[in-house]
Amino acid sequence: MSTEITDNAGKNRYEIRVDGDLAGFVDYEREGGSVVLVHTEVDSAFEGKGIGSALARGALDDIRGKGAAVVPVCPFIKKWIEKHPDYQDLVAS
Repeated sequence: MSTEITDNAGKNRYEIRVDGDLAGFVDYEREGGSVVLVHTEVDSAFEGKGIGSALARGALDDIRGKGAAVVPVCPFIKKWIEKHPDYQDLVAS
């Protein structure tokens, strides 16, 4: 199973593909130097396989690489960051 995470800026979302098929996404909005993560969705066929976690990590790594802060409005992303202290520095204060 190969996964690929991309920033689909045209749709304002990060997407994860599994073997080429869209498996999930996280919608975002840009506010100044921050990225507001609004909603995460994983297709039911891929639930329970770590796709949401991989998507969260990939999106946050990309945002970090771009030097932006994160505003985690999405409950899934908010909880994921709480469980991964090495990403808490990304949260806008």
